Amino acid sequence: MNRRTRRGQAAHRRGLGAERLCLWSLRLRGYRVLAQRYRTPVGEIDLIARRGRTIAAIEVKARADDARAAESLLWKQRGRIARALEHFLQSRPDLADAALRFDVMLVAPGRWPRHLRGAWRVGE
Repeated sequence: MNRRTRRGQAAHRRGLGAERLCLWSLRLRGYRVLAQRYRTPVGEIDLIARRGRTIAAIEVKARADDARAAESLLWKQRGRIARALEHFLQSRPDLADAALRFDVMLVAPGRWPRHLRGAWRVGE
């Protein structure tokens, strides 16, 4: 196995661990996780969670520090996440009246995840 493959696998494992940490953080704060690693032909969402009437599409970013994590969410990714959320909602007519929100959770080593609610809006 070459060095690049090992680094990629290690990054994948860190990402999965960060998602699990964020999932538990959300649950402890009263969110109900509706989907994890939701994949569609138009995009993917790390976590979809509900709290009250609000549905949050949550992108998890794990980096060496919060600043790098925050910078790593690109415009192109935002569009894919929004399209994936539309796809999810089409399969869940029971959520038609829910308020939608796009969040980011930043994970840095040795820290509890930082939850940025309403990190962006569609069309921004």
